[in-house]
Amino acid sequence: MSYSQKFNYVPDIEKISAGIQSIADIIDTVDTPEVLKTCFSFMDLTTLKPNDTVESVKKLVDKTVALTEQYPDYPLPASICVYPNFASVVRDNRPSSELHVTTVASCFPSAQSFLEVKVRECELAVENGADEVDIVLALNAFLAGDYDTAANEIRTMKAAIDAAAAKLGKQVVLKVILETGLLVTPERIADASFLAMEAGADFIKTSTGKVEVNATPTAAYIMCECIKKFYERTGRMVGFKAAGGISNSRDALCYYCIGKNILGQEWMNKKYFRFGVSRLGNSLMSAIEQKTVSFF
Repeated sequence: MSYSQKFNYVPDIEKISAGIQSIADIIDTVDTPEVLKTCFSFMDLTTLKPNDTVESVKKLVDKTVALTEQYPDYPLPASICVYPNFASVVRDNRPSSELHVTTVASCFPSAQSFLEVKVRECELAVENGADEVDIVLALNAFLAGDYDTAANEIRTMKAAIDAAAAKLGKQVVLKVILETGLLVTPERIADASFLAMEAGADFIKTSTGKVEVNATPTAAYIMCECIKKFYERTGRMVGFKAAGGISNSRDALCYYCIGKNILGQEWMNKKYFRFGVSRLGNSLMSAIEQKTVSFF
């Protein structure tokens, strides 16, 4: 039985396009400081550059410390997302444990390596302070139609993450990046969404931000519809993360509306909704303050 049969879901592109247009038509009505600050709280502030250093990562963390002092009425971002070797830098310098440590893993962004290597990287990320781990769907298996191998990789990494976290007396969130721009078709995006959720993902995430096509409203719409179907079938709430190319407040409001319209208000908090961003913070702050802000 296919995923579309199991969950009784086939993407209806005509309906999805109409839904996205409806959101575009009403987006001005949600453009308020309250909603913009909510979007701010959804951010996984991200630095995943080849030239990241301990000093540059610490500088980003220090910005969140300054945020609490200079903008006390702002919420903290949800997390800071870094390569796994910088997890301890974020953990040791963050202003509060409320600001989570997120790391990518599984040989991000391509996931092209041995499963044993991916597993060990996940374990090391947790051991060094990760509260959340973002892994990449094994596209080498998935695109070849080998869904069993792709799902097994997720299950194996989740088990390793859970075991490493249990030793530390904590729980760690697992996000699975689908890389929707390389999946291309709505049907593959849906299959990857259901596969990842069944394999244990706590979140499904659009993109790495490292390919030509990253987050799109269409991919987000399909993924959120899959999350809703999965919840209706299993009773388990899975989060959604849009990442890659989300650089201004209008983008954030678009994805916010997609999530709220499809999933409902219950999902609209940082436990279940995220943005993976490197540039969005300043745009949201500028929109809230009604002047140009260059904080991050």
